[in-house]
This record gives sequence, C-alpha cells and structure tokens, in this order.
Amino acid sequence: MTAASFSQSSMRDLFGIEADSQTQALTVGLLALEQDPARADQLEACMRAAHSLKGAARIVEIHPGVTIAHAMEDLFVAAQTGRVILDQSQIDLLLQGVDLITTIAKSPELESGSQDATWQAQADILAAQLSQSAVPIAQPRPTMPRAAEVVAETAVADGPRSEATDRALRVSAENLNRLLDLAGESLIESRRLRPFGQSLVRLKRLQPEAATSIDALRAALPVQLLDERAQQALAEVQQRMMICRTHLSEGLEELDASEHSATTLAHRLYDQALMVRMRPFADGVTAFPRIVRDLARSLGKQARLTIVGDRTQVDRDILERLDAPLGHLLRNALDHGVETPEERIAAGKTAESTIRLEAFHHAGSLQIIVSDDGRGVAPERIRQAVIARGLARDEMAAKLTDSELLEFLFLPGFTMKEDLTEISGRGVGLDVVQDMIRQVGGLVRVTSRPGEGTTFKLELPLTLSVVRALLVEIGGEPYAFPFAHVVRATKLAKDQVRLLEGRQHFELDGQQVGLVTAHQILGCGEPDHEGEDLALILLGSRDNLYGLVVDRFLGGREFIVQPLDPRLGKIKDISAAALMEDGSPVLIVDVEDMIRSMEKLSSSDRLAKVRREVGSDNVDRRKRILVVDDSFTVRELQRKLLEHHGYVVEVAVDGMDGWNALRNGNFDLIVSDIDMPRMDGIELVGRIRHDPRLKSLPVMVLSYQDREEDRQRGLEAGADYYLTKGSFQSDALLEAVVDLIGEAAA
Repeated sequence: MTAASFSQSSMRDLFGIEADSQTQALTVGLLALEQDPARADQLEACMRAAHSLKGAARIVEIHPGVTIAHAMEDLFVAAQTGRVILDQSQIDLLLQGVDLITTIAKSPELESGSQDATWQAQADILAAQLSQSAVPIAQPRPTMPRAAEVVAETAVADGPRSEATDRALRVSAENLNRLLDLAGESLIESRRLRPFGQSLVRLKRLQPEAATSIDALRAALPVQLLDERAQQALAEVQQRMMICRTHLSEGLEELDASEHSATTLAHRLYDQALMVRMRPFADGVTAFPRIVRDLARSLGKQARLTIVGDRTQVDRDILERLDAPLGHLLRNALDHGVETPEERIAAGKTAESTIRLEAFHHAGSLQIIVSDDGRGVAPERIRQAVIARGLARDEMAAKLTDSELLEFLFLPGFTMKEDLTEISGRGVGLDVVQDMIRQVGGLVRVTSRPGEGTTFKLELPLTLSVVRALLVEIGGEPYAFPFAHVVRATKLAKDQVRLLEGRQHFELDGQQVGLVTAHQILGCGEPDHEGEDLALILLGSRDNLYGLVVDRFLGGREFIVQPLDPRLGKIKDISAAALMEDGSPVLIVDVEDMIRSMEKLSSSDRLAKVRREVGSDNVDRRKRILVVDDSFTVRELQRKLLEHHGYVVEVAVDGMDGWNALRNGNFDLIVSDIDMPRMDGIELVGRIRHDPRLKSLPVMVLSYQDREEDRQRGLEAGADYYLTKGSFQSDALLEAVVDLIGEAAA
C-alpha cells in the first residue's frame, strides 16, 4: 500500500468516527424536533452536524455523503429562517438520510469505494426529495433566533464557561484491561505493608520484655561474680536495646506514613483506572429513542422514550451487555404494554405513551428501571396462562400471589400473546433478559398495575472488576460467594435438621429447603460441625432453593477480580480468583455452576449427610460408575439401568465435566461417549491413561459409530471395552460392566 493510499484509508477511517458522532447528534435532534419543530437550539445543532458531515465527506471524497449532507443542511437552514416548518414526512426523509450516511460510513466497501455509484444513485434520489420538501410555505413565520444567540444568553446568565475541553483518544480494550489489572496489583501490593507493620509492632512490644529480662538477669547475678568487663557488657546490651527501640519506633512511624501514602496512592490509581473503564449510560442507549419511535409507528402506536440519568457512569463491559436486555424490555413494553391511541384516549390517558429508562447508583450498585404507562399485566391472565400451559394445578395456581405470578413471565417459552408476530409471541425475550442479567451478577424484578403500567427494575454491580462477596471457610480454605447470588446467610441449629425420603432438609418460611455440604460439592473431605450450629448459605431461587453448609463465616469483603488462566479451561464451580490483604489467594465461587452441581447430586440421590450419625457407618460399599454423555436421554437410560442393578452412578454432561468429576471423586468404572463438546471421549480416555492416579481405571467407550476403524481408535486410546449404541442392549451393557468390575456389591 502506498503512502497516499494509506493516508486516504486512514482519512476514511476518521470519517467513520466523525459520521458516528454526527449521526448520533442528528438523531437526537430530529427526535426532539419531531416533538417541537420550533426548537431553535436543535435546528442549529442539526444544521451544524449536517455541515460538519458535508465537510468531512468532501475531504475524503465520499461524494454520496456530500450530496446527502448538503441537502439536509439546506432543509435545516430553510427551517431556521422560517421558510418551512418541519413536519412528519420531512423528519422521516431526514432520518433516512441519517441511515444512508451511517450505512456508507460503516460499510466494509468504504475504503475501496466500490459501492460509490450505487450510493450516489440513492443519495441523488433522497436529495431530490429533500429539496422538494424545502419549498417555502405561503406565510413565512418570523425568523427564529439562532442557537448561538441562545447559548450566548445562557453563558452570560450562568457565568463564564471553561475553555478546556476533554480530548477523546482511541485506546484498545485490551490495554484498558491491562491497565486496570496493573492498578489492581499495585493496590494489593500496597496492602502487604500493613501486615508487615503489624509484625514490627509485635517486635516492638517484645523489646521491653527483653530489656526486663536483662535487668532481671543482672539483678539475679551476685555483684561479686560480675567483674568490670561483664558489668560493662551488660550495660552496653541495655544501651543497644534502647537504641534499637528508638530506631524501631522511628521506623514504624515512617512505615505507617509510607503505608498510608502508598495505599492512598494505589487506591487513587485503581479508582482512576476503573474510571477509564466507565462510560456514561447515554453511550449505550443513544439508539433506543429512534428504535422506540420507529417501532411504535410500525405498530400504529404513539410512544416516546424518556432517558433519565444519561450521565450515570457504567462499566464498559456491563454497558455492552445491557444492549440486548434493554432492547428486549423496550420492545416488550411497546408490543405488550403500550395501547393504541384510541385505547389510551378511551381510558382517559394521552394518546402518546411515555416509556421511561432510568439509571442511577444506589447502595453500591447500578439500578436501571424500565417503565411504561400502558395497560399493565393482569394477574388473572397470567394465572390462566399458567394453568393452560400445565405449569401449575388449579388449586396451586389459585394460591399464587401477584408477585409470584409475575415471576412466570421469565420462564423460557412463556408468552401471553395468542398471535405470532415479528416482534413477539414466540415466548423468547424475558427469559433471555434474566439470563443476561444473571451473567453479570445482577437481578431483575418486575411489578405491574393493571391499567397503569409495568416496571422492570435491574440491579447490577457497578463494575465487573470488583465484587462484593461473603468470605467463608470450607475445608480449611477461604472461598468467596458474590453477594448478588446469596439469598441469605444464617446459622441453623442442628435440631432443626429433618430427614425426608432419605434427604436432609429444614423448614424456612413454610418451605422445605434441602441441605448440601460444600465439602461434597468441592471435594474437600468431611465437614466437622460437632458442638456447633451449622453455618448456612441459601442459594438459588424461590422454587429451587438449597442450603449450602460451610465451616464458618469470615465476613464480607470487596475483592478485585483476577481472571483465571484460560489454559485451565472452565473449572467446575469456580469463576475467578482474588487476593486477600496478606497476598494469599481466594477462589470466587461460580454460584450458578454450583447450583447445577447440587441439582445433579440431588437427581442422582447422592447427597451426603450434613453430619455423621453417632455409631453409624456411612461408607457406601457399592461399586461407583461415572457415565459421561452429552445426550440427556442416554445418560438417564444408563443411570437408571445401572442403579437398578445396585451400582452407584454419577453423570457428566461432556468430557470436561467428566474429567472434573474424576479429579474430585473415586470411581470403579467410566462409561463414556466419544462425540461430545469441549472434550470428546478419546481425549478423556487419553487423559485418564496419562494420569498416575487414574491410569488403571477401567474405561468403557460407547459410540454411535459401528465401524472397525472407530473401534480401533477407541481401543488404541486406552479403552478397555468398546460398545456401539446402534446395537445397544441392556444385557450387553450389564455384562460388560460385570466383566470389567464385577457385581455392584463389594
């Protein structure tokens, strides 16, 4: 590439940046002018944006952009001078111009210019339509004051403005993340000074004791036994002890000052690095007013989006992930909540509905509220839909409260629309919203009043780089449970534990909650809670609640999240790591993954007792088999068949899940599929054969393939038995299991 062509390419990249900024300004201004065509400040802002686009397009020789921007500018000038008043059709044409410029700026063919002819033809047509719409009206209105005059008056009233402006720089996300990681490391390193200082304080306290011991020694020795040299040596020791104490005191003062200064500086550095990751809420929602406007018109409705808290600072990663959930909620509000103008007028409302999108910080979290003033959701309609879809029996559905009924809206496949449209009716939307919010450690709640509207409240962490968590001890090691996923932390008296159908549980607010030990989930050995109440963390949801028993609570902390090395893959039940103040590591629990682990244990009837019964022997002497298969049907078929014949069976959903289970448990046999995601059966067998602890473990491979080369491939990998699912028979599987490990009982 020549220097000239490189320069031209760079200039066109800059035009893309310029177009993104100016088209956003045009969209905001045009939506405001649609509500009030006489707003001089918005006319001025739109005219200047079009003028800037025209100049930028001319410099980089994007002629279609010049044509469109020039026609738009002429129409804005005509509106400013009072020759025309912008109406709905003109706003539509101007927005089409914005869309075409956006398409040109974001097109991959922008650099080559291969689409210039096509774009020019479209630009000429649109420019002609804009020119025709700029025909002066019969009676021109008085010329409106230009926005520059209005701004000048405001400046005089408000006092002089600062001439300093922020400069925008392009920095890669990777560099920002690295900067934040380094700032976090500096913060952690600064915290190590405090434990060191505390150790020196303990040393300072020991010095007077040493001096006292020397005095006692000197007093205990008879004077006649101490010659002049001995007395002089003891005096010198005492003097040196005093000098050491003085130096230590001075050093401690300097260390305290340095520790305070270093910690403060590290906090400032980290806070500033964190702010670099933060963006105004407005940056992520600029497209929504236009989306609401266009979608409302397509539905024959009138709606306006009001954004409150557009300057609220939001973590960049969270803001990017909010785009889809907020889009779902806005479309849901327009399609389900907002009524037609006729319906609203008949109900005593204005023809135009207002949808409100609000963002603010509260109690250390980001709160986002999406509300509308539409028809709301009738609880009885949800109740009928729940019964019709077989989600609850009539008598149970009749007892559900309004808030409990609203939770059904988040179920996958649940919809209250009988007709299918391009926008809704497929039962996809709110469940996706809930999943996405949970992925960033947030919660979503819904309230509704029939005839008045519906409100969705999203509670999210301020940043994904810092997590507030409950620190607990399990098997002598610290683990962090993010507060966003903890329903409750409490103490439970052992006499409240009951046995129901072989499983331990306790009663909470009239609900039976099953008990699971964290030691069994994490493979940390046996818990020991003799003589103590149980430390209990409640995890899950209202309909799927578990009590997780840990050794003890260590309090709440804020942790700087440190991602795990990607080469480790997904570690079962763990999401990330962090460092304590003394530099020791702590693992951050993946609560959603842990809940799935508890569900798996519960479904396989392998939940261990929270505490051993006195005089009982809980050791299970039966043979244990791990079934690894990505097909739910095959897993359950094998599990039930083997359990029916007395074996203890655990299941894994793929090779990676199976490998994690093998490292955390003891098995007598592995029955594995070959074709699975993340890690196939061949790789799993290979890992088993290369592991000193597992290499002698019997492995049976099941596959749909019935070809000799596949059989040979499985056996060469180290499998002890190869069985095809195509010729699968219960007797054949059982005979193979017995051949490999014998009968179920030891």
